[in-house]
Amino acid sequence: MTIANAVNKKVVIAKQSAQGTIAAVDAATAQYLRFLSFNQDQTNEQYTSNEMRPDKQVGDVNIGPQDGNGACNGELTPGTYEMFEAAILRKVFVAGSSDAANSGVAAAATTGAAGTFTRDDVDGSWITDGFKLGDVVQQTGWTTTATANNSHNFLITALTPTVMTVLGIDGTPPATKVKGDEVTTTVVGQKCWVPAASHTEDWFTIEHYFSDVDLSEVFWDCKVSSMAVKVPASGIPTIDFNILGLQMTEKGTGAAPYFTGPAAITTTEVVHSGKAVIMVSGVEQTLATGIDFEIVGSNQTMGAVIGTNVKPGISDGRVEVKGNLSIYYEDDTLSGYFRAGTEVSIFVVLPVSDDANADFIAFTLPVVKLTGAAKSGDKEITHSIPFMAKYNSSGDDGTTCTENTLATTISMQDGTLT
Repeated sequence: MTIANAVNKKVVIAKQSAQGTIAAVDAATAQYLRFLSFNQDQTNEQYTSNEMRPDKQVGDVNIGPQDGNGACNGELTPGTYEMFEAAILRKVFVAGSSDAANSGVAAAATTGAAGTFTRDDVDGSWITDGFKLGDVVQQTGWTTTATANNSHNFLITALTPTVMTVLGIDGTPPATKVKGDEVTTTVVGQKCWVPAASHTEDWFTIEHYFSDVDLSEVFWDCKVSSMAVKVPASGIPTIDFNILGLQMTEKGTGAAPYFTGPAAITTTEVVHSGKAVIMVSGVEQTLATGIDFEIVGSNQTMGAVIGTNVKPGISDGRVEVKGNLSIYYEDDTLSGYFRAGTEVSIFVVLPVSDDANADFIAFTLPVVKLTGAAKSGDKEITHSIPFMAKYNSSGDDGTTCTENTLATTISMQDGTLT
């Protein structure tokens, strides 16, 4: 007797063209998925007859409308969950901004890993070129004493038309050099954010193939309803998704699997906390012991209709972002922000290694309200700072390039996407 084993289970996800259209067996978007666990099952409403009978027993039980909900838990890795991430943010990933080669850029180290890239005002504007606070950028074109600035991840922490203030993600500041080299600056990889308009609506087909028993369950008309990121001081950061589903088809022995040629799993490394950067209002939080946040789409499965056990749809709600920052209690700066109701920004960069050009995932929350400041601990005191992000109404849509922030609640950047 063969019993299905979790290690032999394979999950494939693919985008559908629309609700009600299961992804094709050879769908171009079909992708094997890496996961820690991915549980998804069909459940049905149950109706028990309440007739009063002389035998004093239940006369009938009916099975009603179905759901195909699930939960995917994984380790946070660049490039792995792009489709789910874009679905919860309701926008496709797009290439980051880049400027033309510029001989008017000078580099300078300031304090610690910080520094500046200053350009002549006659050579244009960092803001007009599309760069934003929280972007991770790399440069090319530096020569001689400044070659270390090439292909080096720098986080933009402050930005004016002529001065880009940065922090070296690997702890190394920019190498100082006067202008003269032909320097090109590029936002690494691709970005995605919750847009102010033209939101996408992504539906998925998800196959769970139990290869050792050659059985497959194919869930379709699925939507991502939430995404949670957890970054501990020790251990591997994780990412979790909740899935809502409407339909399921089972493929029996000899007919499984459903997808015929999905792309292989990604091979990127998991991010780690050792070189992670967390900034609140432009100040690096070197005593942070953890940060977690959740993006909730407030999706709801619509109620049943007569004549079918398949519910008619999954409605979208507003996108909410809330989380918690844990940090050793050193001063009252953060609690002061909370008490005064001061709006802050939060930047999080999670590289996979200590390399200057390491792959990474980054998150930017441009406008955040801290909603508490509790302290606890019988040894070192830890500050627990819950927060909630809000829509940044003063930012731009990513195309007008008149502001140094985006008009969004949260954006993310994946340095591996092309």
